Amino acid sequence: MAAADGCAALCCPTPGVPGRTGTPLAPAALARPAPTVIAPIPVSAPLPARLRAPALPARARWRHALACAALACLTWLGAAGAPAQAQGAAQDSAWATQLHDLAGSFAADQDISAEWAWKVLSQARHNGRVKRLMTPSTPKAPTVRDWQAYRERLITAARIEAGVAFWRRHQQQLQDIEAFSGVPASVIVGIIGIETTYGQNMGSIRVLDALATLAFDYPSNHPRAFERSQFFRKELEQFLRLCHSNDLDPLTLQGSFAGAMGVPQFMPSSWRLYGRDGNEDGVVDLISSPQDAIASVANYLLAHGWRAHQPAYLGVALQAQPEQLRALLAPDILPTFDQAALQQLGALPQPAGTQYDGLMALVELKNGARPPEYILGTENFYAVTRYNQSSYYALAVLQLGEAVQQRMQQLQPQRPPAPKVEP
Repeated sequence: MAAADGCAALCCPTPGVPGRTGTPLAPAALARPAPTVIAPIPVSAPLPARLRAPALPARARWRHALACAALACLTWLGAAGAPAQAQGAAQDSAWATQLHDLAGSFAADQDISAEWAWKVLSQARHNGRVKRLMTPSTPKAPTVRDWQAYRERLITAARIEAGVAFWRRHQQQLQDIEAFSGVPASVIVGIIGIETTYGQNMGSIRVLDALATLAFDYPSNHPRAFERSQFFRKELEQFLRLCHSNDLDPLTLQGSFAGAMGVPQFMPSSWRLYGRDGNEDGVVDLISSPQDAIASVANYLLAHGWRAHQPAYLGVALQAQPEQLRALLAPDILPTFDQAALQQLGALPQPAGTQYDGLMALVELKNGARPPEYILGTENFYAVTRYNQSSYYALAVLQLGEAVQQRMQQLQPQRPPAPKVEP
């Protein structure tokens, strides 16, 4: 049954399909057809439409070109990679050699062994961001400084309120230090406020990496590159001594891109020289102890010539001729003129009648396209610039402290007037 059914199926015609007539196909119908010969297309002739690739959108063409360029770059890098790798290896070798040499300088040291120094220094890593931040910019046009813009950026309402809170928390210590040293509480509060906003921003760069980078790869286009690299090499050495003597972890300490640390942003050498134990716990901790920071800032200013009960700056009425003004500005911020010499050159201290027995400097503060401002900086003003050698910085510190002090006075509860006594 199955076979008969199969034969019937083969004999039934299939409508519309040629060759399915119900009779067996002739052997000729099974022969392979002759191959079709396709004539070659002339080179100059355009491709037939059915063979052309569809046109790509502009973005797709760009991606295709970019991919081709990337492939070419990879091919080139394969050939040029060896010299680049060799240069990188040479730089790594020079870096390791300098670190090893510094560690070796402790071979005869009484406090630190060369082995301990190398254990730390071998883990220093080059920080490209630190180098970029220290690289002098080359603007097309000279930069014009702007005191008012600088002041507005630093002396903000938020920073003043943070200063009030800081002053209130440490009011007794600030009063005691001012009475003992003659350094006003407002100046200490101003410095800590400008430096770290009262400990809120102490830096996030590993100090070991920052100091090593600046010691051994200081930007070569800096006009004092060698001098600065030597400075940071000494600071790196002081950092090792500081960590070793104070039991600090040199691999975790963080600070600014220049290697300054803690609430007052002291460099390692300043920490060791001027750091003081303000809370009397036997340790100088400028990172976790605001009391130590307060005492250390006051000690730093005293060591750099702060004079008790004397102003840091005075106003000035200028009546100077151009030649006199040039003579007044020549010493920059270095106190040079006594009051009599200033008056002879047309610079009158303000308020009128002010008497000051020390030396002063005429300080110019540029205001962009607007006229500059002038003040008279005293020895105390100069002492603040030893913290940061900028007259703009020093005046911002002093005026922030003044603003915090004024705000505290505004917030003091007003005493009710005394009742009148009837006769």
